Amino acid sequence: TVESDLLSEIENVESPFGTIRCTMTGIPRDNRPVILTYHDIGLNHKSCFDSFFHHEDMREIMCHFAVCQLSAPGQHEGASTFPAGFKYPSMDQLSETLPIVLKHFNIKSVIGMAVGAGANILTRFTLKYPDLVEGLILININAQAEGWADRAAYKSWTDFMVPWQEEIKKKAEFIGTFRNNITNRINQTNLLHFMKSYYRRSNLKIERTSPGGITPMKTLKCHTLLVVGDNSPAVDAVVECNSRMDPTKTTLLKMADCGGLPQFDQPGKLAEALKYFIQGLGYMSSAGMTRLSRDCTSFTTSVASFWPRSYTIRTEESTSKNVLTQPHPSPHMPRAISPFSCSVLLHFKF
Repeated sequence: TVESDLLSEIENVESPFGTIRCTMTGIPRDNRPVILTYHDIGLNHKSCFDSFFHHEDMREIMCHFAVCQLSAPGQHEGASTFPAGFKYPSMDQLSETLPIVLKHFNIKSVIGMAVGAGANILTRFTLKYPDLVEGLILININAQAEGWADRAAYKSWTDFMVPWQEEIKKKAEFIGTFRNNITNRINQTNLLHFMKSYYRRSNLKIERTSPGGITPMKTLKCHTLLVVGDNSPAVDAVVECNSRMDPTKTTLLKMADCGGLPQFDQPGKLAEALKYFIQGLGYMSSAGMTRLSRDCTSFTTSVASFWPRSYTIRTEESTSKNVLTQPHPSPHMPRAISPFSCSVLLHFKF
């Protein structure tokens, strides 16, 4: 039944690079992938994604897919402090723990969804194990290595918050909850280890296919949705990453009226985007419209081609909602695309 499918189980999976805390919600099915999540710095699987996956607009997706949420070593609530001399795994080493998790749960393939540092880890995993990943949703991805000057400046998680000061001023209560979670629910020593590992990361070195059609050695072969809020400090990094990606398989979603954490700021809009992305992979073709879509009553739109190529949206000044239609069918998407409530939804093509 649906109710039993939505039960969650927590397991610790041992790896050569530490223990991975895993929360499996639902029952994996042989005929479809599992949604695999990975959190950002200062969060864990619970604080990063729990409220999003419990949002009412995620209900339909949760009934169709099992979700496996991961916490990096030492980042889950109640984690013990690493012993003195412990060497925290690198981003590449953390990505090597994912095949171990998939084998533990007998998962054949995944749709990855991750934020920030987690997005970097999932991308490394996908580059090395492309056959295990059917699609990626990457929020606030940064494909570049951190500069030495920037790296030296981060001595605690409070330094990590500096780029987010404008958002902190606008959303004091929300950020206060975020700060409280970091301070009181995550082991501070372990958090610093994770943070330093991220800021020691290497460049992903993803390359776009050359004009001559030669496929580069390092490129994501799966369909990928890059997500960033229009007020996020990560906008430039995400756009730069998009410039390296295969434009036939990558879409950049820039969410209006949204800061650095879209899954908290605009969960309904993100849930709708996730649904269409999943439909583009060939699943949930008969899924109903979300609450946001049903609220959409007036629109005007111009779409060149929706998925996975570039597209445009034209909205009249008096219109606050958009409907996307597809006059030229794509093999990856349904013939009609349900309405988005996003007032800005762009795919930048360089």
